Amino acid sequence: MTDSSYYRYLGTTEEGHERFASTQATVSIWGPTLQHGAPPSALLVRALERCGARDETRLTRVVVEILGPIPIADLEVRSWIERPGRRIELIVAELWATTADGSARAVARGTAWRMETVDTGEVVHVVDPPLEPRDSGTPGVLEGLWSVGYLKTLDWSWIAPIGCVGTGKVWARPKPELVEGEKMSALERLFAVADISNGVGAKLDPEHWTFLNTDLTVHIFRVPEGEWVGVAAETTTGPDGVGMCAGVLYDEQGAVGRIAQTLQIRARS
Repeated sequence: MTDSSYYRYLGTTEEGHERFASTQATVSIWGPTLQHGAPPSALLVRALERCGARDETRLTRVVVEILGPIPIADLEVRSWIERPGRRIELIVAELWATTADGSARAVARGTAWRMETVDTGEVVHVVDPPLEPRDSGTPGVLEGLWSVGYLKTLDWSWIAPIGCVGTGKVWARPKPELVEGEKMSALERLFAVADISNGVGAKLDPEHWTFLNTDLTVHIFRVPEGEWVGVAAETTTGPDGVGMCAGVLYDEQGAVGRIAQTLQIRARS
């Protein structure tokens, strides 16, 4: 993998919307012309954090809806404040791309609650125990169908491998920048990893099954610190082609939030 960033900034449109070129570092396991969900999620979070940004506020819950295949192509980012407020406000961002027939449409949407912050340090209570230390894991790249595009851009430390009995657990760190020449924010970095949860929790062999997520919802009760993101996740498969992945996200001090994803599960023909 030679790309040093997931996206390159291309400037703004006449309407003031930012444009980005997608690099090969974004490629999905499910197809060479599609993006993995993590880089677009992080790009949406970048827009959500910057839209009407104010001191003493932060994003607390982010929902990403994948509206269709996200192509390896130029993307336009549009964002706005849907519901303004001093203490709580709702922000929306969309990624737009030109489709094969030449029309433009939104391919992903992110919505986020942004809340005013105050000091509650004296009453901190964390339900989820810390993930096992990163240095207790097994480093190594993924192999086979997993060893493509975006997944090759991460450093890994495996606490419990994909397909294990029980919860899959891993530490991961993105090596590229999100946008060329920019340092990632803490939440951009979190979302540059979070979407791997359904793979970490997978029990199905991708040689025989696909399990694409249509969304991800992340509740963040603490802003993460450091470069490494921990994921503990497990997937539940229903009887009619629908699954759900649920997991916990960590930094090296402990849990920072929880993630849930809806999955479309299909047998490969």
